[in-house]
Order: sequence, then structure tokens, then C-alpha cells
Amino acid sequence: MDIHLPTQLSDEKSTTRPMSIITEVNIIDPTTPTSIEPRAINETKISSEIKTTFTSEEIQKLLPHRYPFLLVDKIIDYVPEKRAVGVKNVTINEPHFPGHFPGRPLMPGVLIVEAMAQVGGIVLTQMSPGEGGLFVFAGIDKVRFRRQVVPGDQLVMTVELLWVKQRRFGKMQGRAEVDGQLACEGELMFSLVS
Repeated sequence: MDIHLPTQLSDEKSTTRPMSIITEVNIIDPTTPTSIEPRAINETKISSEIKTTFTSEEIQKLLPHRYPFLLVDKIIDYVPEKRAVGVKNVTINEPHFPGHFPGRPLMPGVLIVEAMAQVGGIVLTQMSPGEGGLFVFAGIDKVRFRRQVVPGDQLVMTVELLWVKQRRFGKMQGRAEVDGQLACEGELMFSLVS
């Protein structure tokens, strides 16, 4: 975004003085040209309207999942109606590890797929906010596991929207990585139920 603002302001009664862009925008001076302030404020307003990250609290407002089944800690990148990138910090104190497997804890593959689906749920719920209903799995295709996920790993999941039909059915491509290595990938299909 390029905003071209003068580096100096002048009026008839004072001498020319250098000012920063921040000072120029925040100054309340009737002699300041009015074209500078609205343009800078409008540029800031437009760029701040598109939310690109979500905290755990914000995710809980969008998804119905709760502990122990909320499997997304935060969204680190979000492009409306296109994709989301979410993070799951895998810790030893999660309830499935004592039984999967004793002495060799591995995150179950179905939970990796579920975590990817929850990241996809962020994209879908934002497409029609406030309409109600619940997005559920309608199918899973071409899912492959390439690497084990263990306590201490950070699972980074990228889910891209492939298509949506009638705002009731959707298909997404999911990819989960640990340290830049592919752990899981596959196609996830969703259906909106009321």
C-alpha cells in the first residue's frame, strides 16, 4: 500500500517544519490539508477490516468443538473464502496418549484429519456467518499419512477450499506438516446440516 504524504507542512504564519507521517495524520490543526487525513484513515480502515488471524477464544466463537475435542490452537493465516492455516501444539497431557500407545505416544490419524477439518470449518463458517447450522463430514478422500505426529510437535495445517455448492456442500484440500515435513494430506468434504 503506497500512501504519499508530504514530509513537511506549512502555513502562512509559521515556518516549515519536518513531521513524521504519524504526526501528520494525528495532528488536529485547521490549517492541515484535509485530503491527507481521510485518505490515510481510509487506507488503515480498509486493511484492518479483513481478519487474517484468530486466537483460541475467537475460534471457540466460530466452532462448536470444546476440550478435549477442539484441536486447533490458533489460526495464523486466513484468506476469506479461500484458505486457512491453523496450528495445533501437540502435548503429552492430551487424553488419547495414555492409550495410543503406552510407552510410545502417537497422535491418532483420525485426530489429525479432524484437526484439518476444524481449520476448514473456520473457512466455511466465515462464508455464511450467522446463518446457523453445523458443517459435518460428508466424505474423506485420498487421505495419506506420511509422518508420525508425537508430543512436542507443532502441527501446521493448511486447508484450501476447492468448491462449494449451494452453500450447503463443500470440498477442501488439507495438508498437515511438522517442521516442514508432510505428515498428512487429503480431500475433505463437508455438508451443512440444520
